Amino acid sequence: MKTGHIGLNVTDLEHSQEFYRDILGFELIGESREPGRLYAFLGLNGEIILTLWQQSTGRFGVELPGLHHLSFQVESMDQVREAESKLHARNARIFNQGIVAHSEGAHSGGIFFEDPDGTRLEIFSASGAEKHEPVSSGAPACGFF
Repeated sequence: MKTGHIGLNVTDLEHSQEFYRDILGFELIGESREPGRLYAFLGLNGEIILTLWQQSTGRFGVELPGLHHLSFQVESMDQVREAESKLHARNARIFNQGIVAHSEGAHSGGIFFEDPDGTRLEIFSASGAEKHEPVSSGAPACGFF
């Protein structure tokens, strides 16, 4: 078994679609502009990875049970740094002041941030984070942000 696509409720389909296409490099695979049925299928190489559904108001609430964060793996730390630069250009909320190692001595690491609706996200690479500090020595970086 493996994860299929991820579906997110968003408040503004256009804004969220632009964000995910810019930051993660997703392409538009399909969409509906029918009033009351607004959605977009985003992915890579024709494979749907993320579906956005304009069905919400307000912001993501971390105080409620459910989703903690979404994590996307890229091939290199250069891609993480590229995403970080794009996030800074958008004035997106970034946690931990930027790229961090997943734990003390880990080769993997990434950047933790929010999308336009406050959904918490991570972009990481399995290697290349050796020069970055962990958030703490006693817990994984992805667990507490």
